[in-house]
Amino acid sequence: MEGAFYIAMFLAASVVSLASPLEKADCTLELPDSETGKVTYTTNQVSWGCLGQKPPNSTREVHVLNLRFPKDFSELKLTIQVSKGNVPQPRDVHVILNVQGYVNLLLQAPGIPVSLSLDPTKVFLKEAYVDYSVLPDFSRKEELLNWAQRTHGDLTSYAEMDDPQSIILHVGQALASTFPCVPESNFDMGNHLTWKAIAPGVRGCRFSKGLGKKVAHILKVTQGSSSSPQTVEVKMDLSCPSGNLAPTLETVLILQGPPNVNWLIDSNHNVQIGTTGEYSFKIFPDKSIPGSILSDTIQGLLHEAQRKFNASIIASYVEIPPTSHIALWAPSCAPKIETSPSPVLTTPPMMSCYLPLLSSLLLPQCSPDSMTLVLKKEFIMVLNCQINHLSFRDPTCQSQEKDNQLVLSSTFYGCGMNVKKGVILNNEVAVTLASSSVPILIEVECLNTSAFSVHMDAYSSQQFLRTSSTIELGQRVYVQVIVTPAIEELTAHLDSCSLDLGPEADPVELIHDQMAKSPRVNFLAADSNRIQFSFLLRGHMVPTPMAATLSCNVGLTLQNKHETKTLVKTSMKLNISNPIPTTQGLGMPAVLGITFGAFIIGALLTAALWYIYSHTRPPGKRQPVMATGPASESSSTNHSIGSTQSTPCSTSSMA
Repeated sequence: MEGAFYIAMFLAASVVSLASPLEKADCTLELPDSETGKVTYTTNQVSWGCLGQKPPNSTREVHVLNLRFPKDFSELKLTIQVSKGNVPQPRDVHVILNVQGYVNLLLQAPGIPVSLSLDPTKVFLKEAYVDYSVLPDFSRKEELLNWAQRTHGDLTSYAEMDDPQSIILHVGQALASTFPCVPESNFDMGNHLTWKAIAPGVRGCRFSKGLGKKVAHILKVTQGSSSSPQTVEVKMDLSCPSGNLAPTLETVLILQGPPNVNWLIDSNHNVQIGTTGEYSFKIFPDKSIPGSILSDTIQGLLHEAQRKFNASIIASYVEIPPTSHIALWAPSCAPKIETSPSPVLTTPPMMSCYLPLLSSLLLPQCSPDSMTLVLKKEFIMVLNCQINHLSFRDPTCQSQEKDNQLVLSSTFYGCGMNVKKGVILNNEVAVTLASSSVPILIEVECLNTSAFSVHMDAYSSQQFLRTSSTIELGQRVYVQVIVTPAIEELTAHLDSCSLDLGPEADPVELIHDQMAKSPRVNFLAADSNRIQFSFLLRGHMVPTPMAATLSCNVGLTLQNKHETKTLVKTSMKLNISNPIPTTQGLGMPAVLGITFGAFIIGALLTAALWYIYSHTRPPGKRQPVMATGPASESSSTNHSIGSTQSTPCSTSSMA
């Protein structure tokens, strides 16, 4: 059962305190032997580095990797990937690879045209088709940078690393830095470059006065440039190369780091844990366990390993730069069995039931009329808790076995249930173990959601004085959610809110986890039972909705008990008014009026154009007008000319 080993790691988690700085541990750290194991980590920080900005619409990038390898011959995997985004994709990527030592290079750059500059006497390519040019020999990074800029122009990035195992270089990113690329010590390359290294200087020691039999591993992560919360995954592998794995693992893992680091532990062995900040296990990533205060000095950590964890050996102590992943491998082999004339059979001590974890697994669920607890029997086996049965405060209410689970259930008014302030259901679970006749009592609580009332109203002003059931497009709407009854032990949390505009429009998400999801939404205030926010519906919507439904999910939680969170849904109908006139739905009078007006305007425009045309055309184009009576040719001609030369007001001569 794979999950069993992960849960067993909780058994020995303990709370430690800061060691006295006046006490010095009698353990001198030195380089351990080859069987101690190794620590690898993944990080974005390089010993020296910088980033430059690509010119607008540039598809050429120049990257300099200055690498030092302590061994005679090393292996390096270099992966080049294209970053996704609205930036010009690189069509010309050049990597300058300066190496101190000898390395066998595996290059992976699918679909990316890459050329290299390297020294073929130091870098040996596994792929024969890689395009490269010969790189001169440089002893200092200043010489390397000057040559790179003279030969290839402005640099996109520079990174200096010691003994990398693998490097992932992301190209095609819109960098925020400015030229020139000036290297800085302990530089964070961000999303531009990630590399994996073996932690140097892993040291260990043995306490001269140690009485315990535990082996401790201490990993210390140094402070990085970012203060935002970060998760560091620690993968621990305890194995034996000969295959003779120790049957009983007595191992301590101490993780010391900045206060913004949370630890995610991945291991399939029983390990005693001590950390700063919070930690969780990969099989239960959402179950965080608070850590404790640990010393930030070497001697303080050694003292705590000996006195608080009863360790006799420090198998590894190492300091690691800011990282996202740590892998610790350590051998854990069973001692060689020597023949003896009278062997003494010993039984490994059984691990006792770890009550804090058992308490965290007993999470009550409240329906509208009952409280129920479910505990899987596979968890009970892993926890080594030989439970006979569970019962409520009333011992006659005992658990039942259903589908390989222990199920304990009661109504709100039975089994010794206590209702606090009419809404908080309180009881005790008695855990009867096979190894003890005295039951263990664990207090459980949950909320009677049916006793709560959640009321939501909309207002037209921030004073929240007069309610309104109408939304006007282009005007801000103010919403207030009130939970009753209001008790000091309760915390109301706006889990989500959305606006449904009907089948012709997509729903609009307003609030998620008490955070605005749009610039048009403002989260105003929140206390134990009152939440206020506002939103603005855009003024031009086609087609214009006539109504909307505002729906919210309110999370109710007992203070300091996040596992009691319960969602209560509330909604309200809102009408929508549009102050801008619309042309949809015109009646017959309006249509006839528009048609008649268009006809009059067209007729007047036609008459005006004809009038202008008839009085402004050239004289030679006008046709002669025949007289009604007999006349001579000369008189007829004179009359026509006279008519042509007459002013617009003397039209009577053309009658």
